[in-house]
Amino acid sequence: MKANENSDKEVRALARYVNASARKARRVIDQIRGRSYEEALILLEFMPYRACYPVLQLVSSAAANASHNSGLGKADLFISEAKVDEGPASGRFRPRARGRAYPIRKPTCHITIAMRAKSK
Repeated sequence: MKANENSDKEVRALARYVNASARKARRVIDQIRGRSYEEALILLEFMPYRACYPVLQLVSSAAANASHNSGLGKADLFISEAKVDEGPASGRFRPRARGRAYPIRKPTCHITIAMRAKSK
């Protein structure tokens, strides 16, 4: 394969039904969008948010897809696209006083990460 063919390839990874609200996951995704693979790993490892762990797994998975399926080097990758969509909210009811019930909503989200090789 030629080098210019590899630079046009985009590798995607998708995590669905992540137990985090889309708003909180976007707070993490906005920090790593457009960064290199190594920078994203360092940022995700040291940010104090719970949504960082599934995003870290997803970035690692996208890099593994790029190296295994497309033959791209991990050192040349950067995050070209990162987005978070809302998923379905699972829920249950919590018993309250006087026989009432209040709903508890557990929001989920779908996270998509796309990576490309840097053009030389």
